[in-house]
Amino acid sequence: MGKYNELLAYKLSYALAKEVFFITKGFPKEELFGLSDQIRRSSRSVCVNIVEAYRKRIYPKHFVMKLSDADGECSETIVWIDMAFDFGYIHAEIHDHLLEEYERVGRIIGTMMKSPAKFRKLLSQFNR
Repeated sequence: MGKYNELLAYKLSYALAKEVFFITKGFPKEELFGLSDQIRRSSRSVCVNIVEAYRKRIYPKHFVMKLSDADGECSETIVWIDMAFDFGYIHAEIHDHLLEEYERVGRIIGTMMKSPAKFRKLLSQFNR
């Protein structure tokens, strides 16, 4: 786990952001600057905030704060997914899959937030 792109939360959230992008390409054109844009931004922000947290892992409070931001973006993405389903833009299977995966990412982020020292140790291991 020497690099941010080896973190499970990052890998999952990055893959989900790509999935969301391709799904939203099928949304109506009138949603281009609305729901499509919002869900794309929040889904991308999850993995971006995880990377920012990882880069700041030497500072436990900053690490947790950035992970909290990632979790907030994860929650926002869940709301947009619900809206996309309610508006009829995605089928139940896609909705359920995305919700399940974003809930999983949220749980992983929560676990990371509870143990910032573990990630600080990683930093010292790789700086030897």
